[in-house]
Amino acid sequence: MPNPKPLEIHRGAYFEEYQVGQTVISSGRTATETDLVSFAALSGDWNPLHTDAVAAAQGPFGQRVVHGLWGLSAAVSLVTRLGFIEETLIAFREIDNWKFSLPIFIGDTIHVQVVVGETRPVRRLGGGMVTLQVEILNQDNKIVQQGSWVVLVKSGENPTGG
Repeated sequence: MPNPKPLEIHRGAYFEEYQVGQTVISSGRTATETDLVSFAALSGDWNPLHTDAVAAAQGPFGQRVVHGLWGLSAAVSLVTRLGFIEETLIAFREIDNWKFSLPIFIGDTIHVQVVVGETRPVRRLGGGMVTLQVEILNQDNKIVQQGSWVVLVKSGENPTGG
């Protein structure tokens, strides 16, 4: 089987443009103190592991840890900024086998690698399901989180055939 061409980074890729094996890498995003505090306020998660520097220093990581769900949210943002799901994403359907492997600390810079794992047409919904294998990596290229996202993407085919 020939190697798939890279996922083209353009605004709004249609379902038919996705091929298994296509890969794209995002730009980076540095986790800040403001991100941590804002996420704590938004989520209501004021766990000392995140918000108490003294208590966290005595914990297993030796410092405060940015919320894991902040990392997942930042990853969605980084992927969205690439543009290929802009205006063609119908729904974010599923997060599967998501693993939090390493902590993200204030000052860490993350980026996202996405590989198309599977495509399945769903004509009745106007497109198809695309399974994206997602890895969030830190500045040392260590995987901090990984799993798959299943998204419903619009078809570029004219359903009326005209």
